[in-house]
Amino acid sequence: MAENSQITLKRLIPILRIFDVVKAREFYLDYLGFKVDFEHRFHDTAPLFMGISRDDLVMFLSEHHGDGTPGTHVIIQMDRVDALHAELAVKKYKYMNPGIQTQEWGTRDLCVVDPFNNQIVFSERIE
Repeated sequence: MAENSQITLKRLIPILRIFDVVKAREFYLDYLGFKVDFEHRFHDTAPLFMGISRDDLVMFLSEHHGDGTPGTHVIIQMDRVDALHAELAVKKYKYMNPGIQTQEWGTRDLCVVDPFNNQIVFSERIE
């Protein structure tokens, strides 16, 4: 296979399906600490398409039918999973109290499930 020096893959941005904007904001913004980068609706009553980020991590949330599938699993590689766990515990989110699980494949994972059954695993490689 020939090498093409002009191709640069930069990032993958998952689109997660949501069904309730208030619940999505409570979970992703208030609980997980993301910020809104943009919101788009084709008109006032159209479904919301929203970009969120935290640090260099970007995700899209969408109410549009066909954008994402409920129950999607996303793994986010990170450092300092214990610090994130402590940050989330202080917030006392009434729908979730996740723990950290050491996996046999060499990661420590903190799994949260959003109100739409999407699973987000914050994963730190064990050195």
